[in-house]
Amino acid sequence: MIGSIISLVILLLFVPTTTTIMAQTGDSISSRNVFRFSGQLSGWGSITPDIETKGWLGGRYIPQINYTHTLSNGRLIDFEGSASLFGELGVTSAPTVAANGNMKPYRLWARYATQGSEIRLGLQKINFGSAQLFRPLMWFDKMDPRDPLQTTDGVWGGLYRRYLLNNSNIWLWVLAGNKNPKGWELYGTGGDLSPEAGGRVQLPIPSGEAALSYHFRRADIVRLNLPNQQANEQRIGFDVRADVTVGLWLEAALTHYDKDVGLTTNQQMITLGSDYTFDLGNGLGVTAEHLLYGMGSKVFSYEETLNFSGLSLSYPFTLIDDVTTLLFYDWKNQQFYSFINWQKKFNHMSFFLMGFWNPETYQIPGQGSFSRFTGKGIQLMVVWNH
Repeated sequence: MIGSIISLVILLLFVPTTTTIMAQTGDSISSRNVFRFSGQLSGWGSITPDIETKGWLGGRYIPQINYTHTLSNGRLIDFEGSASLFGELGVTSAPTVAANGNMKPYRLWARYATQGSEIRLGLQKINFGSAQLFRPLMWFDKMDPRDPLQTTDGVWGGLYRRYLLNNSNIWLWVLAGNKNPKGWELYGTGGDLSPEAGGRVQLPIPSGEAALSYHFRRADIVRLNLPNQQANEQRIGFDVRADVTVGLWLEAALTHYDKDVGLTTNQQMITLGSDYTFDLGNGLGVTAEHLLYGMGSKVFSYEETLNFSGLSLSYPFTLIDDVTTLLFYDWKNQQFYSFINWQKKFNHMSFFLMGFWNPETYQIPGQGSFSRFTGKGIQLMVVWNH
């Protein structure tokens, strides 16, 4: 199977980037078909001298195929398929080498769209909300704000979106086959792969927008040593953003189980944030957020809490050079997290030099101990887009 996929990738590399086919009836074009093959190849190496794994060397290739068939009256049908081919080596001080890798679908969806609505079926990315650093509405993805490529697994399901003339929009989704925890989820979805469902309504307000979101699923709580136990999980989210002199936003979410699962029975998150670009040189962008995360056996009981503050600074030195700095502070454990990224971007190539100084044990909610930015270290990443 691996050989077949490699052969397919090699074959596609010789396909022209864009192929357009037109069928004409009389003097009018009745249909238009566009096929495109693209991809992203990234490689990285990092040094982390203060933790057990002293260095990482890895790479990922994401080949992508897009096909669009344009219909009349602003309607279209399109398809996207991509795969993630990932491999990584970690070296310890022993020395020993640990290797891991995988090959899996990255996106695989089909969409039918009109001028005011769309429906998309398959493996896709679903994300929304106003927050940027700490996202209570990170329900279906796991994007790290420090990841320059913003890679994340998708979810299997269907998504319907309706766009109204007053800039309101309505989202409805049904998910199935996503057993592993997504986003903030502490437990996987029920072993019977029962469907999940939810929706979102977003409305315009003076100088901004506000939205209300909801999601329901059956959660598998077998990790509590209660075999074959499941609980109904309901989530309610609210976010609002207003652009006045500065950008201001609030994003909040409540997760509730209908069974007693200890402190995690109720989880509450709220983020307050603001951003502004100062007229200094080429423009200094500043984003600040604060997250309050609480858990308890009762709603809003806050028996266990975390408080995180975050600051992001970005400055473009030239058209191809910019620097971004991220600073997080954990008020409970009194720990700083720091990250800096210098990017040099050309037409098809990008170079990233990243430095970080973080605790060896991660406490940032939603990111987990799997992050490659633990401890102190540097990372060089090279990315080629074609």
